[in-house]
Order: sequence, then structure tokens, then C-alpha cells
Amino acid sequence: MSEIENLKYQIALSLIPGIGLGNARRLVQALGGIKPIFDANEKTLKRIPYIGEIKARAIIRSDALVRASEELEFVLKNDIHYVSFWDDHYPQRLKRCVDAPIMLFWKGNIQFNTEKTVAIVGTRNATNYGRDFCDGLVRDMAQRVGYTVISGLAYGIDVAAHKACLKNGVPTIGVFAHGLDQIYPRQHRQVAERMLDSGGLVTDFISETKIDRQNFLRRNRIIAGLADATIIVESAEKGGSLVTADIADSYNRDVFALPGRHIDLFSRGCNQLIKSNKAAMIETLDDLEYAMSWQQTVDKPTKIQKQLFVELNDEEQRIVDSLNEAPLYIDQLCSIVQMPMGKVSSVLLALEFKGLVASLPGKMYKLT
Repeated sequence: MSEIENLKYQIALSLIPGIGLGNARRLVQALGGIKPIFDANEKTLKRIPYIGEIKARAIIRSDALVRASEELEFVLKNDIHYVSFWDDHYPQRLKRCVDAPIMLFWKGNIQFNTEKTVAIVGTRNATNYGRDFCDGLVRDMAQRVGYTVISGLAYGIDVAAHKACLKNGVPTIGVFAHGLDQIYPRQHRQVAERMLDSGGLVTDFISETKIDRQNFLRRNRIIAGLADATIIVESAEKGGSLVTADIADSYNRDVFALPGRHIDLFSRGCNQLIKSNKAAMIETLDDLEYAMSWQQTVDKPTKIQKQLFVELNDEEQRIVDSLNEAPLYIDQLCSIVQMPMGKVSSVLLALEFKGLVASLPGKMYKLT
């Protein structure tokens, strides 16, 4: 059987309802491969331990092969990278997780098995305290060797971590809760596209997957599973990042949390993790490296600060001039510079990467 034909059956197996990694491994072991699963009759299937009648019928009646053929076409047409659990190049850290995905798809230049892989996640409602911590932590990572940062490309802390990586030259991976045919949220498209050069975008979902809350909780296992350690930067007492912390802990991975004032809503979750000994406190990169027993190899320092003399095009200059007096909301900027929202967002992102502009909560921007 050709590699492409084998890929179709691998994708199909991942699409059958109720057949997770554990059952998939039992089926492959019992029948000697993936294709025989789809050739077997119901009687043969239900004899396999833990499969039973319901799952056997699900396999027989599934249209997974039809959908897999469609997805195969999408993967080949769009140069999507792929790997199944049985392949040698499946990510080593993720392979040790009991609920690892059967299939993984990605775009970009991702090195899954780098020396130090860290997940940075947190609230969508990030404060300046959380954003500044991300910037400082990643800036210090850039002066050390072997770091890759993983997050979920969501609003708030996630995208702050990705942006900090892009500014400082640290590889970063965004994990999607949908297929690679879309980017959500759409406002982060430019960030996502820049991540493809050093890092990339990864998912276990196929194309045309609907945006669904449950999928975001499911993708958190991949964020935690790909990382040696997970850092919760800011979180209320309930939130998706706390779910990621629980998953990381269940994988016996280290969890860290940034402490904050007890009166701050988005520090309460982190403080609770620390108080309950579910996370170690982190204030600097040295805290992480000491706890992880990582050799503190310092690379040649690269100063990523605001440049004194930066060449700006006319549109960038207009926005910088408009922000000279005080921070402005993006709709105020649009009105002042007489440019559409999409264009202003694009220019602001470019200025962020040049170290001239910083984003604030509520889509407000200021000069650095």
C-alpha cells in the first residue's frame, strides 16, 4: 500500500466516533494494521477487547473513509505536513500522553523535539502586568539556547506570548482548535502567518471543523502534551488555562504560575494554583531553569529594544504621529488617520514588531 493510501486510512481511523488512541492501538494490534480495521466484519471487531458491539457498529457504519478521502485532497493540495501516532517522527513528548491524537497536521517550520519547549497560556483579558511578564520572559529566552514557546493564538496572554517570540526571534507554535483551512480569531492572521517562518501552526482537527467551545478544551491537551513545562501567566478562578494546567499535571509535566495581588481578578487563579501546590511560582526565567534543571547556556545577547532610528513609511509615520500625545483606541486612530480598520491593524502590528508601539487591553495602543 502506498504512503498516500495509508494516510487516508490513518485519517479515517482518527475520524471514527468513540475510537480514541487507546482503542485504535488495540484494533491495530489485533488486526495487524489500519486498513484491516475497515475490511473486518462486525463479528470480528466486537471480539476485540474494549471494542464491543457499539464501537464495532460505529466502525462498520462510519463514512470516515469518504471524509478521509476529501481531507487527503486538502492536505496534498495545501502542502500540509502530517504524522500519525505510529510514525517515527511523531512528537516525542506528545507520544507519552495517554490521550495523544492519532493524527497531527501542521504548517510551517516546526521542530517538535527542541531542547526546551514551554507552553505559555493565560486569560483572554490580559493586563499590562501579564503582557510585560511575557515580553520579559521571552526576551530572556532569546539570550539562552534551545527554547520553543507553545500557545493557542487566542486573545490576551496567548497572542502576547506569540508576539513576544516574533519580536525576539524565539520559535513559537500555535495550536488550533479547528482545521488548517482557517485562522481563528481572524484578527490574528498576520501573527499566524509570521509564525510560519520560525515555528508554525498545528492541529489534530481536519478542515471545515466548526468553531466550537469544546474543541478549545480538547486542544489544550496538545498544548500541554507538546511542552516540558506549562506557565500560567494570568487567570481568573475559572478558565481554560487552568484546564491546561490540570492536563499538564496529569501528564506529570511541570506547571508554573505567575503570582499577583490577591485583589486582582486575573491573578486569583494563578495564586490558587500556587497555594494548592499545583504550580510552582515563577517570576523570572531563572526560576524556570532552576526548577527544570536546565543548563543555563547563555547565547550572545541580542538587544531587542526600540531602535533610535527606524525607517517608517508614510502610513506608519501617520500613526506614530497620532499616538504622540496619548494612547488611542483603534477606532480613534482610524478616524484620525483616515484609514480602514484592517489597514490600521496591519500597520500597528508592523510597528509592534519594530518595538515602537505596544497594545493595551481594549484595543488601545500607545508608543513605547
